[in-house]
Amino acid sequence: MTTATTTITAYTVLPIAPVVLAELRRLDDADNVPVRVHDTDGGSPLRCCLRRAEPGAHLLLLSYAPLRRWADETGAHPGPYDEVGPVFVHACPADCPGPTSSGYPAAMHRGDRVFRAYDRNGHILRGVHVEPGPGLADEVLTAMFSDPEVAVVHVRALGHGCFQHEVRRA
Repeated sequence: MTTATTTITAYTVLPIAPVVLAELRRLDDADNVPVRVHDTDGGSPLRCCLRRAEPGAHLLLLSYAPLRRWADETGAHPGPYDEVGPVFVHACPADCPGPTSSGYPAAMHRGDRVFRAYDRNGHILRGVHVEPGPGLADEVLTAMFSDPEVAVVHVRALGHGCFQHEVRRA
């Protein structure tokens, strides 16, 4: 009798860390003062709590360099792979409830995404196009983290390329 073994690689989805948010709310990663935004209709993807903004929320739009921040923490040297781009966060830390779990925040994702796998030096290993759908993100992340060369995965919006969140091994 043959038995199949399945290896499941656990992962954790991370919002922008509170200590980093404190810095970014003063001066962002492009050395600009963040722009205040009133999201009248709601729906802006928030990288501080991995949710959509409620109607009437007061937000900041700021530049964030996720790979640079990860590299500072890990000692990696991403070189030309470093990117800076726009993200929304709650303007006031007290208004941010934080993420509800460390799992994939499917409700935050309405469109196609690209999952970029980086090695321990911060160099892109590959990118995978992921359409919204039940279980697809988990399947792709599990496959990516089954490769020991993958150190971190960044999820980005396919259409605009905006950083959504970081994923690490649990």
